[in-house]
Amino acid sequence: MSEVKILWVDDEIELLKPHIMFLEEKGFTVDTTNSGSEVPDMLRNEDYAILFLDEQMPGMSGLETLQQVKDIRPNLPVVMITKSEEEAIMEDAIGSNISDYLIKPVNPNQILLSVKKNLDKKKLRSEKATMGYQQQFSKIGSEISGALDFEQWKEVYKKLVYWELELGSLDDGGISEVFKNQKEEASQVFSRYVEQNYINWLSADTEEKPVLSHTLLKKKLFPVLKDTSKPVFFILIDNLRYDQWKTLQAVVEEYFNIESESMFYSILPSVTQYSRNAIFSGMMPSEIQKKYPQYWVGENEEGTKNQYEKELLGELLKRYGFDIRYSYNKVLSYNVGRRLADRISNLANNDLNVIVYNFIDMLSHARTEMEVIKELAEDEAAYRSLTLSWFEHSPLKDILAALADEDVKVILTTDHGSVKVQHPVKIVGDKATNTNLRYKIGKSLNYNKKEVFEVRNPEDIFLPKHTLSSSFAFCRKNDFFAYPNNFNYYAKYYKNTFQHGGISLEEMLLPYIELKGK
Repeated sequence: MSEVKILWVDDEIELLKPHIMFLEEKGFTVDTTNSGSEVPDMLRNEDYAILFLDEQMPGMSGLETLQQVKDIRPNLPVVMITKSEEEAIMEDAIGSNISDYLIKPVNPNQILLSVKKNLDKKKLRSEKATMGYQQQFSKIGSEISGALDFEQWKEVYKKLVYWELELGSLDDGGISEVFKNQKEEASQVFSRYVEQNYINWLSADTEEKPVLSHTLLKKKLFPVLKDTSKPVFFILIDNLRYDQWKTLQAVVEEYFNIESESMFYSILPSVTQYSRNAIFSGMMPSEIQKKYPQYWVGENEEGTKNQYEKELLGELLKRYGFDIRYSYNKVLSYNVGRRLADRISNLANNDLNVIVYNFIDMLSHARTEMEVIKELAEDEAAYRSLTLSWFEHSPLKDILAALADEDVKVILTTDHGSVKVQHPVKIVGDKATNTNLRYKIGKSLNYNKKEVFEVRNPEDIFLPKHTLSSSFAFCRKNDFFAYPNNFNYYAKYYKNTFQHGGISLEEMLLPYIELKGK
């Protein structure tokens, strides 16, 4: 192996010669000093991979030395070694961002384990993840090729997300390519499954169908409202994919225990205008248009498509006999989120508080339009990382932290996801055709029927008709629509962007999380 240099600092370094010889026999090079004051110059002159540092030394103490180490080499792994088991010393060391903490007397194997844990962690994790996925590959493949129902598809998707997160940070291009191919196969099979069953889910009078956008509150939220006397906070983060939720979960769990984690299916089109209106109305879009025409804004009409969510929610609560105090809050900017965070405790006087947080949806759209965002979110892992970075610095995190201190019930969910598109599909439409890249509605659509999921009669899937001859076309898996005019330009421009509105695991299988404050 390439030379790995260790620096060991201890005022009793002579007593540690057996340990040092043990490490040298294992192939490591070990430099030593009995004084913390010599460490800064040694770090500047040599590229050490790890530092073992005695906490109790005359002159410059271990903690004082550690501060200088962090100034010179902030990312150098430091293992603190001490005779003391005092909690305050441990807290000072851990608070200074050390990599490990050992209590004297230490044996050689402890030292070796600490070295491997800190230097080979990524390699060992990579090997373990690769082996684990290889063992699961055939089983997942068999499940995908089987006749899965809507519940089984949730479980397959959970497994795929798990392995995507496990493999996502690895440098092993081979196993990553194998996973990518399996996920694409799953998305293709899932798309066919949705096409074959979607109309029946909407029309069949049976319980053998998934919870969909328009049944979400009835099936999931309303039982909670009936069973608890606590205020309920229903927080919908727009365009939050399941893998993004799993990335945020560790931060959320600093404040909450996860009481339950489940999934539901977005309706089509899997976009805000349709899916979120369906959630808060408890109705499919064509039913909203007929029953509440004043609250429906069509594709070609001017105005915000989701400006009447509060009114639709009020009508839904009334229909189901909920005579309760409720609030509806929509966050479209940082400042609005900040003001909501400042008054969040006041909302605990209501029985139900709905908060719609739009940032991730704006981030997704910006991913297409802004070159800076394109560079920041060039792939799935970067998109998740960007979401996590936003969340950690957003008012939404502060809102959740405040709610954790209240005796309330908190629910996190979303209205649709997004998919990273790869393959352009040609389509022709008139000037009235909508601009979304994952679905089209128009009266003169022309496309290869084998490449899309077409619905000639929108009423079959409870969608409004613009004209008597309007029809819908949906993209599958990671396809996107492009017009023949300037086809190559737009195909290149939109490739690898995150879009929504069509049929894919990422867009349609959505998280629904119930939280309890710690």
